[in-house]
Amino acid sequence: MKSMLLDLQNQKYITQENENPNGDDISRKKLLVDQMFKYFDADSNGLIDINELTQVIKQEELGKDLSDCTLYDLLKYDDFNSDKHLALEEFYRTFQVIQLSLPEDQKLSITTATVGQSAVLSCAIQGALRPPIIWKRNNIILNNLDLEDINDFGDDGSLYITKVTTTHMGNYTCYANGYEEVYQTHIFQVNVPPVIRVYPESQAREPGVTASLRCHAEGIPNPQLGWLKNGIDITPKLSKQLTLQANGSEVHISNVRYEDTGAYTCIAKNEAGVDEDISSLFVEDSARKTRLGIGNMFYVFYEDGIKVIQPVECEFQRHIKPSEKLLGFQAICPKAEGDEVQRCVWASAVNVKDKFVYVAQPTLDRVLIVDVQSQKVVQAVSTDPVPVKLHYDKSHDQVWVLSWGTMEKASPTLQVSTCQVGSVLNLAIHHFLLNSSSEKDADLQGTKSKQRVITLASGNMPHHTIHTQPVGKQFDRVDDFFIPTTTLLITHMRFGFILHKDEAALQKIDLETMSYIKTINLKDYKCIPQSLAYTHLGGYYFIGCKPDSTGAIPPQLVVDSVTDSVIGFNSDVTGTPFVSPDGHYLVSINDVKGLVRVQYITIRGEIQEAFDIQTNLHISDLAFQPSFTEAHQYNIYGSSSTQTDVLFVELSSGKVKMIKSLKEPLKAEEWPWSRKNRQIQDSGLFGQYLMTPSKDSLFILDGRLNKLNCEITEVEKGNTVIWVGDA
Repeated sequence: MKSMLLDLQNQKYITQENENPNGDDISRKKLLVDQMFKYFDADSNGLIDINELTQVIKQEELGKDLSDCTLYDLLKYDDFNSDKHLALEEFYRTFQVIQLSLPEDQKLSITTATVGQSAVLSCAIQGALRPPIIWKRNNIILNNLDLEDINDFGDDGSLYITKVTTTHMGNYTCYANGYEEVYQTHIFQVNVPPVIRVYPESQAREPGVTASLRCHAEGIPNPQLGWLKNGIDITPKLSKQLTLQANGSEVHISNVRYEDTGAYTCIAKNEAGVDEDISSLFVEDSARKTRLGIGNMFYVFYEDGIKVIQPVECEFQRHIKPSEKLLGFQAICPKAEGDEVQRCVWASAVNVKDKFVYVAQPTLDRVLIVDVQSQKVVQAVSTDPVPVKLHYDKSHDQVWVLSWGTMEKASPTLQVSTCQVGSVLNLAIHHFLLNSSSEKDADLQGTKSKQRVITLASGNMPHHTIHTQPVGKQFDRVDDFFIPTTTLLITHMRFGFILHKDEAALQKIDLETMSYIKTINLKDYKCIPQSLAYTHLGGYYFIGCKPDSTGAIPPQLVVDSVTDSVIGFNSDVTGTPFVSPDGHYLVSINDVKGLVRVQYITIRGEIQEAFDIQTNLHISDLAFQPSFTEAHQYNIYGSSSTQTDVLFVELSSGKVKMIKSLKEPLKAEEWPWSRKNRQIQDSGLFGQYLMTPSKDSLFILDGRLNKLNCEITEVEKGNTVIWVGDA
C-alpha cells in the first residue's frame, strides 16, 4: 500500500518532480512524502488524525484500490507513540525516509593517540533508522576487510584501532550505508615519544682544543632539545666559548678548559614523552686521542681483497689480501683457472650489528663472513649459485640472500640465514626457494635446487647451512625482494615483498614465519614493480615501475600497508623511490627524464607536492645524511653512473651543489650485479664522511664541509662498500 501511495503521489506531482530532475532517489522520495503529508494534514497543524484520513479516502476514492489495506492502517501500525495522530517524523519512518544529520562543527574531527595505545573514532552522523556506518581509509572500505588492528566496528558504528602505530595516521571518513553524500572526516594523528642518541658517549680532550657533543632525537611531534651539565641547565652559561649549534642538537666547546669536564645530558621532550642520554667529556693534560676503535671504518671490497679505511685521516687500518687463508687452508679469493693474478669478485655486502660483515662472492657461490673485532674473514658459507644481493633484517637477525642460479638468472633462489640458539644448537628449517624462469621448468629446477639456512646472523658461533626442499609456485621467477629497514622510531618490521619477473604484482611475505601471505595485484595500473621504498608515516609503500613496451615509465604507485590496497598513482612522479631514515622525505630518481623529485610526508601522513631538480648526471645511488646545521633535516648525495660529479641537495631548501672531479665510475657492463655501478655510502647517524668509488680509486667526501676529503688510489673495482660503527 505504501508503494502504491508513493506511485500515486509521483504521478500527481510529476511536474513538481521535474523541477528537480537531478535529485537522487532519496531526496525525490523525501519530496513526495513531504507533499503527501502536507496534503493529508488538512488543518495544517502538523498532525494527521483519523478524520483527515477519511477525508483523503473520499476525495481520492481510495476505498478499494489498495489491496487488503486501508489508510487507517497507517494509524494502526505506524503511530509509534500511540497518540492517535501521525506526526511528520512518524510519517518519515512509515515511508522509510531517513533523515541524517551531521552538525557543521563536527564535519571534521581531529583525534590524537600515542603509539601503543588503542583509539576509538566515533561517527557523529545521527538520524532515526540510520543504516550501518561505513568507514573508509584512502577511499578503501574497511568494514569488510579482516584487519588485525582495525577489527571491531561497534554497535554505534565506531571504529576501533588496537595498538596504534604511525602507519595508522591519516584521514578516515564515515557515512551511513547508501548515504555517502553525508560524511564525516576524522584526522587521526599519532604521537611518538622521543628516542634519543648522543655521540660520542665519551671523549677525552687536552686543554685548548675543540670538543663537540652531538644529539639526535626523533619523535612526533618533533622533540625540543635541551642540555644539562652535571644536572644543571647549560643555557644560562652559553658564551663565545660554549655554544649550541644546529637548533640545539650540538654543544660546541672551543678552547676546552679543565672545568668543562662533565656529564652532558641531552634531553628531548614532546607531547608524548621525554628521553635523555649522556655524553661525557674529560679534559686532561695527556688526553689520549679518542680512539676510533674497531668501529667507525669503511670496509671496501675490491679486486685485491678487502681494505679497512679510517676516513678522517684516510688511513688504512687493514688490508686483507686475496691469498689470506680462511681457517688456515682455503684462500679468501682462490686463483681462477687461467688467471695470472689472484683477483676477488664481490657483489653485495651487509653490516650485521657492527659485529660481522657478510659479503657475497657471486662467482664462488658463497658468502664470506668478516669478524669486525679481529678484522679477519672467519667463515665461508655456501649458497645457491651466483649470490648477488644480501639484506640484513635487523628485526629477526636474519640475512637474506638472492641468488640468480646462473648469470642469465635462469633459476633464481631466495635464502634466509637464521637459527634458534639453545643449550644444543638447533637449526631452524625455513624454505624460501624461488626458482625457474618459467613455470614449465619450476618443478624440475626446484627438485635440483637446494636451500641453505645459516645460523643466527649476529651470533658468535659457526654459521652452519642445511638444505631444504622447495615447495610452492608463488615463489617462482623471483626478480628481487624488498624488506623495509628499521629506523630509530620503528625497530621492528614484520612484512616484506617479493617481486616476480615481468609480473604486475607484489607477493607479500611474513618475515617472522617466512611464509607467503597474499598477492597485491598491480595489473589495473600496468605496473611491473622494479623498486620499492617505505615510510612509516601513514604506512605507504612507493613502487617504482619498469618502463613499458614503448620505453615510457608509468607513475609510481602508492600502496597502503594498513589495507594492502593500491591507493593510486603518486601524482605524476616516476622513477626509483628513496625514503629518508626519518620517513619524512621521498626522493624519486628518473634517469630517462634527468629528474630528481623531492616530496615531503607530514606528521599527518600527507604526501606533499614535489619540487624538481633537473640533472643530467644519471644518478646511480643515493645517500641521506642528517644536516649539520638544522635539527630534523636531511641532505642527499647522489653518485653518477656515467660522470665524475656527485650531486648534493639540501632537502629543506632545495639548494643544489656539485662536488666535482671524482673520476670515471666503473662502466655499467663491468658491474653486472645491480643497477648501482657507482655506490655511495654514508657513515651513519652522526657520520661526517661518505665514500664513493671510481673505476680504480676511492673518494672520501666531507659531508660537514660538502667537499672532497681525500682520494685513495689503486683500488680497482671497489664498488662494494660498507660502513661499520656509530658515527
